[in-house]
Amino acid sequence: MLSVVIPAYNEQEMLSLAAKRIGEILREAKIAYELVFVDDGSKDNTWNEISKCAQTDPCVRGVRFSRNFGKEAAMFAGLKHAQGDCVACIDCDLQHPPEKLVEMYRMWENGYEVIEGVKSDRGKESAIHRMFTKLFYSLISRATRVDMSRASDFKLLDRKAVNVILTMREKRAFFRALSSWVGFKTGEVSYEVQERAAGVSKWSTWSLIKYALSNITAFTALPLHIVTFLGVITLIVSIVMGIIAVVQKFMGIALGGFTTVIVLLLFIGSLIMISLGIIGYYVGNIYEEIKDRPRYIVADTCGKTAQ
Repeated sequence: MLSVVIPAYNEQEMLSLAAKRIGEILREAKIAYELVFVDDGSKDNTWNEISKCAQTDPCVRGVRFSRNFGKEAAMFAGLKHAQGDCVACIDCDLQHPPEKLVEMYRMWENGYEVIEGVKSDRGKESAIHRMFTKLFYSLISRATRVDMSRASDFKLLDRKAVNVILTMREKRAFFRALSSWVGFKTGEVSYEVQERAAGVSKWSTWSLIKYALSNITAFTALPLHIVTFLGVITLIVSIVMGIIAVVQKFMGIALGGFTTVIVLLLFIGSLIMISLGIIGYYVGNIYEEIKDRPRYIVADTCGKTAQ
């Protein structure tokens, strides 16, 4: 059986449409399935819509969080509650084309254990968004040693891979990178990002920035190495400026340089503050981990096979 995990946050307009469309596609392909919707603390009628779908469709199940814990937590909850031999993750807004689930499932039947959905076209994005996205994925790719420039949360995992991911206890886990990190026999399915059929995106620019910073610091120590690099650059600049000052002193042409001193102080001070900020992110991650709070809290479930 194929379990399809669908995180949902304020997606009341898309719920019934997503359940209907994905169900039709999988039934037509004669694939046994279940749809596991995870309500990530929505403030609209998302949970009511999930409950309605579960009452009319025995293949639909629902999990509701006590509050908003984030998309990563929603996907992990979906993986834990999924009962299928393989599990696919897809966005509720259907920007991930559900038709590709059939292709992924056939690849799984042929022995692939991790099937990644890779973007052949990122859709409508601004130039600034593309630039920061490229920088983000270059950092993550270095950490995982896997090209993640076209990676997404749209993927299908064998039960073996799902069980391994569920054993990972870190609270700020980056699902998109972990599914690549675990290895196994991996295949790819390319797709084009689709337009939303209803509603609007729940991701603001600031939430995307926080998401990127959280996942970079959670998955790789590369920013800490950047701190060391900045320190080396500062040292080189200091040595060069020191040599120049000594030479000018011996040549008798040393001049008072108030502007130079101010610029150097601002430069060094900025590097120190940036470095402290980077270190602070890692200290914050350590703080969150040692508290050992649960990744999410389930308030309710629905569906005939709900556990």
